[in-house]
Amino acid sequence: MSIQVKELAFVFYPVTDVARARSFYEGLLGLKVGFQIEFAPGQWWIEYDIAGQALAISNAMPGKTASALALEVADLDAALTAVKAAGADIANEVMEFPPCRMFIVKDPDGNEITLHHRKAS
Repeated sequence: MSIQVKELAFVFYPVTDVARARSFYEGLLGLKVGFQIEFAPGQWWIEYDIAGQALAISNAMPGKTASALALEVADLDAALTAVKAAGADIANEVMEFPPCRMFIVKDPDGNEITLHHRKAS
């Protein structure tokens, strides 16, 4: 017997300071909230809708920092400029590969996010 996976439920990143995390995800990355709930005073679960998939952040669930998320951006050079202007921590400078370019930025809690751009074919 095997498990029948229906769909990707969400990608989860733990955060400690929700206001600081929201500034990063909503302000710098420009993500839009799809769903949010305050479980208890100051304990949040927030989901950002990214092309029909959910990126969840929460200070109400335990977890270790992660590096599982790659986001496709329209302009990698503009993204790099914005990240540097915001003073965000760049974990890896721009890497070049035949089909794409990417770099890795850390959110305020150290979760790594790859910002990725496919080259024209």
